[in-house]
Amino acid sequence: MTEVISHHRTRTADAALRQRARAVIPGGMYGHLSANALPAEYPQFYQRSEGAHVWDVDGNEYVDLMCSFGPVILGHKHPKVEKAVAAQLAEGDTQAGPAACMVEAAELLVDRVAHADWAMFAKNGTDATTTCLMVARAATSRNKVLAAAGAYHGSAPWCTLRLDGVTPEDRANMAYYTFNDIASVERAVQVADGDVAAIIVSPFKHDAGFDQEMVDPEFARRLRLLCDRIGAVLIMDEVRAGFRLNDGGSWEPIGVAPDLSAWSKAIGNGYPLAAVLGTESLSDAASRIFVTGSFWFQAVPMAASIATITAIRDEGAVPAMERIGTKLRAGIERQALEAGLTVFQTGPVQMPGLRFADDENFARARAFCASVVEHGVIVHPRHNWFVSAAHTDQDIDSVLDATWQGFQAVISQFGAS
Repeated sequence: MTEVISHHRTRTADAALRQRARAVIPGGMYGHLSANALPAEYPQFYQRSEGAHVWDVDGNEYVDLMCSFGPVILGHKHPKVEKAVAAQLAEGDTQAGPAACMVEAAELLVDRVAHADWAMFAKNGTDATTTCLMVARAATSRNKVLAAAGAYHGSAPWCTLRLDGVTPEDRANMAYYTFNDIASVERAVQVADGDVAAIIVSPFKHDAGFDQEMVDPEFARRLRLLCDRIGAVLIMDEVRAGFRLNDGGSWEPIGVAPDLSAWSKAIGNGYPLAAVLGTESLSDAASRIFVTGSFWFQAVPMAASIATITAIRDEGAVPAMERIGTKLRAGIERQALEAGLTVFQTGPVQMPGLRFADDENFARARAFCASVVEHGVIVHPRHNWFVSAAHTDQDIDSVLDATWQGFQAVISQFGAS
């Protein structure tokens, strides 16, 4: 058992839990929380969270710039969300059927998202994106779905980024294009030869391990026109970005509406909920598919979602995240320049991405993040970060203190570049 001690951050309890986990959990942990994906300095297990801060099982405190990989948009334990959760929990959660708040949550989403005429609920992003594909195929009686190469749309066999356990048949009806390249979409459509049920796209390119890329509005408009021309369904994967870029659909500001959209993460401020939103023309198809889950109709997450979506607008969460994210980006830019390091910051400021130049196998990023976490901030070497409406100027000052130390660690190991 290895105990990491640095800057007074003892991790005895975390190390003990890791050892116990290795005996009963494959690999000790799995998925995006796998211990192998992060430097050893990272805590694996956490004790509590509040606002923009989390504490690990050893009592070490951190500014959380991952927001639980996106679900926490208002801050941990937001008072209005927790009040709504407590009230619904006192009445019931997993019951013989849904509570009245299911209808209210659906009404609220339809009101807030311009393209939506109806809503269905599930538990996580993979549920939502997979349901979208089923609705599109039911509506069109076609098979193939086009997706951007390298894009993450969940962990089901049709979309998981790793092919272990996936058969060629699982991908037989998938075809791929290049994000922001409409000519590549046209080529994929031509190869599909009239059998395209849907084209799925993210609001912007946020593939892990690569620079983020904002959507070209012209690409978005031409994608919409292409779907209309061939009779395919345009699916927007809002799971990661939903309600962070806009109080509504992410492409609403550029005037492009999808036919279906998949949501999760931030819609419940950490409570497990996903949603599929669609246009009236797809309502019949959505009513004909069979999707369900024993916990999909839980009332507490739906009550949390109502409080969350209401607070996003009432409390100005999107402009708050834009302001604090802009401060963070500007601070990192100044620090990198002063340190003599070449870095690239990409994506929206609410979901910042940081990459070091000439960073083979993310060695510089890992050294940077290892130092940053030792100085009390949770970030990630390959994945985009997240800011929340709970992050304060003081939090960002603390983050910038930690990132400066991170840049010094990179210089110490690799030199300036």
